[in-house]
Amino acid sequence: MQMKEIFIQWMREGSVTIPYTLLNHYKQLGLNEEELVLLLHVYSFLEKGKEFPTPNEISAKMTVSPGHCADLLHKLVHRGFLAIKEGISEDGIRYEKYTIEPLWAKLAEYYLRQAKAEKRLEKEKDETDIYTVFEQEFGRPLSPMECETLALWLDDDGYEPAIIKAALKEAVISGKLSFRYIDRILIEWKKNGVKTVEQAENYGKRFRQYQTKSNRHTNEKTDRIPKDLLHYNYWSGQ
Repeated sequence: MQMKEIFIQWMREGSVTIPYTLLNHYKQLGLNEEELVLLLHVYSFLEKGKEFPTPNEISAKMTVSPGHCADLLHKLVHRGFLAIKEGISEDGIRYEKYTIEPLWAKLAEYYLRQAKAEKRLEKEKDETDIYTVFEQEFGRPLSPMECETLALWLDDDGYEPAIIKAALKEAVISGKLSFRYIDRILIEWKKNGVKTVEQAENYGKRFRQYQTKSNRHTNEKTDRIPKDLLHYNYWSGQ
């Protein structure tokens, strides 16, 4: 058989797409290699239109006996990795078929749990880092009352660590580094719907631009400044 014919035969056999997430995390899902290979063979049969392969047909592609294959199938169904659906054909014949949707569902649930865990760890790290950032900017250890204020901003007020850091940055830029001043900035941002660092930076930039114009043209009417920026002048503390 020539290489061309071999390649054509390979193409006729088809292929099965396996998610990297499954290969990387099947152990965390509670699957062993034998169970994983069996599920992949069931998936392969389904892709080829064989919806209810027998243990004999599956075991013929593995190194397990038909009896052991039947036991594995039963356990995978019981553990929620595989399901058997019943239906009636157009000819009125009742049939059964496998579906590996439960496997994909478990994989998706695992992925979401991991994403939430990573986000939680990242938030905890940010909250820990924020104390260090404040101490670096203030050039000294924070007092117990200042630590409590930070905790209140995070826990009670629900400010994101990134927003608190942005408010600290604004206080540094304005040359008014104090917790009271930072609190004013956070309150003002909250009133004006500032929720992201980008929005905070844009808000501060806009105000400084209008503040500069106001200083250059003291006789101009203040109503040319956007209403939201006039609501509270936290830079001047008024």
